[in-house]
Amino acid sequence: MSAEDNILLKKLEERISTLENERREWHFERDRLLREIQFLREEIERLISPPYIEGYVTDILEDGRAIVKSSTGPSLIVSISRNVDISKLVPGKRVALSQRNFAIVELLPDITDTYIKAMEVLEAPKVSYEEIGGLHEQIKELRELIEIPLLRPDLFEKVGIDPPKGVLLYGPPGCGKTLLAKAVASQTRATFIKVVASELVQKYIGEGARLVRELFQFAKSKAPSIIFIDEIDAIGGRRIDLGVSGEREVYRTMLQLLSEMDGFNPRGDVKIIGATNRIDLLDPALLRPGRFDRIIEVPAPNMQGREEIFRIHTSKMNLKEVNLSELARITEGATGAQIKAICTEAGMFAIREGRDYVVREDFIKSIDKILKKGGIKIVQSGTYL
Repeated sequence: MSAEDNILLKKLEERISTLENERREWHFERDRLLREIQFLREEIERLISPPYIEGYVTDILEDGRAIVKSSTGPSLIVSISRNVDISKLVPGKRVALSQRNFAIVELLPDITDTYIKAMEVLEAPKVSYEEIGGLHEQIKELRELIEIPLLRPDLFEKVGIDPPKGVLLYGPPGCGKTLLAKAVASQTRATFIKVVASELVQKYIGEGARLVRELFQFAKSKAPSIIFIDEIDAIGGRRIDLGVSGEREVYRTMLQLLSEMDGFNPRGDVKIIGATNRIDLLDPALLRPGRFDRIIEVPAPNMQGREEIFRIHTSKMNLKEVNLSELARITEGATGAQIKAICTEAGMFAIREGRDYVVREDFIKSIDKILKKGGIKIVQSGTYL
């Protein structure tokens, strides 16, 4: 073979290699275009298909059909698509309904209002019973009613009784109601969901009841959990003549709360703690056994309790010549929150004078400042003041 034939053969081989590469590239491009065509066809089908109707399952019939409450209003008896897992269909489940025959064609994820999710305290409260002074009986009773059913439900099964569904704490502001609830949540390692009752009252009709319903559903999904409803008198007040639309909406919200508490399993992993400063304003329906089974008073601390609270809040303070018994004696009527403020203010007086320790005079000035502001008369004690 001549040199010219070799050159020609080499050029032909290079041409063949180039055409092979081009062919592979065109195959890749064809496959890409086919996938894009398939995607566009599916997108067109989705766009031209009629929208689904949202609904909620209320019951499952023995013949394989279901009763659903549609978002359009009426309750319907409908068929169930073969693509739907019937084992996951339970009352309350959110589903998609076909517009043609209202058949259930898809299971939808449960939704929880972001407002409800924001109420969850993600970290377990770091509060122990040792940090609560003067409430030994209340702590003992609360542990029996809330902590033991969450940690040892088998005890109630063996004895054959139902634990209380809910506990109501009442007493003056600043006496430790919220602190008690946090301590229980900390000891049980339960999800702590705190909500101020006034936040459940909404502007639009039915919104408050929906929030209450979703609050309890959210608590069940986060079980074991404790729902702490503060200032419950905001929605649980005595019923009066409902002449204003706002009062009617508060009434609807309270009825939903009563319904949710009635439907709760007392042996479940969700417990309810309510708190109020005005128990006299609450509706009797909320206080009857079966809802708030136990009502615990959280009073202002006595002298022994005040001394315990002073000891708790001064445990990390650098004190010199401070008699805690004396401080407890001259702060009659003070709440736990006020005693904490007194200790903080006493430390501030020491800092203002450039000292790294707190003396008796700092506490005397702090008591004078805090308790006079709170409208409490300071008890004279010999030559102490």
